[in-house]
Amino acid sequence: MAETKNTSKTFTLASGDKIPAIGLGTWQSPKNETAKAVKHAISVGYRYIDTAFAYGNESEVGEGVRASSVPREQLWITTKLDNPWHKRVAEGLDASLKNLGMEYVDLYLMHWPSSTRPDDLKKHYDDWNFIDTWREMQKLLGTGKVRNIGVSNFGITNLEKLLNDPSCKIKPAVNQIELHPNNPSPKLVAYCKEKGIHCTGYSCLGSTNSPLYKDETLKSIADAKGKTPQQVMLLWGIQQGWDVIPKSVTPARIESNFNIDGWELTEEEINKLNNLPDRFKVCGDGWLPVKVFFGDDE
Repeated sequence: MAETKNTSKTFTLASGDKIPAIGLGTWQSPKNETAKAVKHAISVGYRYIDTAFAYGNESEVGEGVRASSVPREQLWITTKLDNPWHKRVAEGLDASLKNLGMEYVDLYLMHWPSSTRPDDLKKHYDDWNFIDTWREMQKLLGTGKVRNIGVSNFGITNLEKLLNDPSCKIKPAVNQIELHPNNPSPKLVAYCKEKGIHCTGYSCLGSTNSPLYKDETLKSIADAKGKTPQQVMLLWGIQQGWDVIPKSVTPARIESNFNIDGWELTEEEINKLNNLPDRFKVCGDGWLPVKVFFGDDE
């Protein structure tokens, strides 16, 4: 049997573009370490980097890409529209491209379904919401500056509102959501699949100091495979059809997270992880001026 090449696996989006199954996440990556992390990730084989205007490290991501020996067109770059820019979508994209030092991104996401007022981050616009933002985002596809557009942190409630609005002519190619065995979101994943929306899993390792690392079921599966819990969680996502973007700035961890070729989880192992009893979310919505999570993902 041929060796399983998870690192070169891709998922085909509605546009026909192929998003790699694993990328490097950069949320909470310190500015002074991001460029080196990106360069190192590319040098060991990553071809997909995820960033966002809100992370404050787009410039360093661009620097890391340019320092690598891989041409831009062989890489997948995702960035995101920040909440206070919802009324200035075209300008938001231009600001990100300027930071990145790039002419286009492969995927541009609406980071949150919250049109936050730039003059007061605790308030939401009265006359604008994510449906208006998506109307403007659809216009970006004709500009040559984005290959695909999508959303992030959308549950079923807000996806229904968006998809059923007459102004929604183009469905989001991707919904980037928090996905790990303590936040598996089966209803939301199934809904996205039914609608032809690909999922990206963020905080796919349960984030820093994750309680998942102490989970006995996960540990026993990892031990049986001779793999780390992190590697097991990455395959748990990829084998169920979404791409994963583990964040690290540590060279050894960047390499270890990419060491997922030549083995797979069994259906039984995936089911065990799908049925862990504990639940936690890394990212809540308490800091936003509007509620965006409605418990409709299970």
